[in-house]
Amino acid sequence: MAKIRITKEFTFETGHALYGYDGKCRNVHGHSYHLSVTVIGTPIREAGHIKLGMVMDFGDLKKVVREEVVDPFDHATVFNGNTPHVELARTLEKEGHKIILCDYQPTSENMVIDFATRIGRRLPPHIKLFSLRLRETGTAYAEWFASDNPA
Repeated sequence: MAKIRITKEFTFETGHALYGYDGKCRNVHGHSYHLSVTVIGTPIREAGHIKLGMVMDFGDLKKVVREEVVDPFDHATVFNGNTPHVELARTLEKEGHKIILCDYQPTSENMVIDFATRIGRRLPPHIKLFSLRLRETGTAYAEWFASDNPA
């Protein structure tokens, strides 16, 4: 059976700040993120199966990624909860802002690792997460590949 990769793309707006960083990104700012999610599997060959010929229904993949990444992170501001930024986060939260406190520095690199965990745990057993590409700007992105991260 041939293994096939399928990819679904998503966009969302997220703010963040990098505590302790020596550049502009130490300030609260935002990005229009573009996330490409690629899964790998074998197309369904079972005659009469409602998803005949599909590796995974794009709609099912969309549901997983929306619930795990897009909905929580869209128009949220992400802070490392292990820094003094937590005080700023609590103040913003009291003012009605959508805040995510994570246990890592919210760089694209760390966010894509987080997203891989969130998405991977929701995929059916016969489908594997192959790769993620998180584009922070038009010229900068971080990638995660399953082959680089054996379980």
